[in-house]
Amino acid sequence: MFSHSSAMAKQEAPAPLKSLNSDNPTYITFINKSRRNAEAWWLDFEGKPVSYGAIQPRRSLQMKTFLTHPWIFRASDGAKMLVNLSEVYFPTPVQYEVFGYPRYQPVYVTAPVYSLQEYCIRLIRSMVRKEDICKLEIPEGLRKELSRDPDLLRDIQILDAKRAINGSN
Repeated sequence: MFSHSSAMAKQEAPAPLKSLNSDNPTYITFINKSRRNAEAWWLDFEGKPVSYGAIQPRRSLQMKTFLTHPWIFRASDGAKMLVNLSEVYFPTPVQYEVFGYPRYQPVYVTAPVYSLQEYCIRLIRSMVRKEDICKLEIPEGLRKELSRDPDLLRDIQILDAKRAINGSN
């Protein structure tokens, strides 16, 4: 019994969704493969998002960053975007060219495959003024979702909670 509980104690929870240190630099190029502007958000040492600006479609942004610095991306309307097919990107260790120069590793930003509900919400938001949403004859749950603005801080809290439950990075 004792060994079982000590084995469980050794299993560590994932680190919180924030930058931990700036010890190990790495070099990346975020490449926007979507048809929309993709805003780059670095999560600072308190887990607060810091914007590094929007990357236009088919454009890129070269960055020196660090291994424990998470990044997330959002479209201009707040819609989620994927980075290397994940909602959160943690940089990988630096790689070097033949002559010792660091290589900027490509990291791809794409639009996810939205659920039908997410797609409809985005479409309705683009077509209906916020004050007119209450006039739509739609289910109350959908009306509430439409009236709720995209919220990056709420999204980060949800991602952090998912990481704690799933134990994933």
